[in-house]
Amino acid sequence: MYKRGYEFDARLDSYGGLSGSKNFPNLEKSQEDIYFESGISCYDKGDLSGAIINWSLTLAINPKEPNAYYSRAIVKAELYTWKAALNDYNKAIELAPDFTSALVNRGSLKDDNGDYMGAVQDYNTALKVKHLDIEQEEMIYFNRGNSKYNLKDRKGACTDWQKAYKLGSTDAKDKLDKYCN
Repeated sequence: MYKRGYEFDARLDSYGGLSGSKNFPNLEKSQEDIYFESGISCYDKGDLSGAIINWSLTLAINPKEPNAYYSRAIVKAELYTWKAALNDYNKAIELAPDFTSALVNRGSLKDDNGDYMGAVQDYNTALKVKHLDIEQEEMIYFNRGNSKYNLKDRKGACTDWQKAYKLGSTDAKDKLDKYCN
């Protein structure tokens, strides 16, 4: 409930200023990195409202910054505002189609909300991105296996978990032992 309360507590007044503030935010280009870094700092301290506000200010300055949409989507997903998170992931991917982390996170969000086919499509797209590192590839195969299992495609799930296991996933080994023998 604490996390959900941000929707009511984190209000912006005065053209984006914090509620009750007499100061307007400085939306000059020079402030973009400052707001972005402040968002990270707020997030690290558990101030999710502050993180959203700072990344929203970043986007007010530069609406083509995929990292701000991506970062804000992570917080929105943590706050269980899935549609808002999905919109931010969509925008990040629209701006940066090879944004692997955004594709994987959006796939996970879709899976969590029962859109297993949409999740598999996002994982398929992520696997086409050049220069994936082993950890990314491992996670994508593991997650895609989970989505396929949710689609009742046990054979496809086991194949993906096997690939994830070969790449080093101990979680995939547990799934293989439980569902693929």
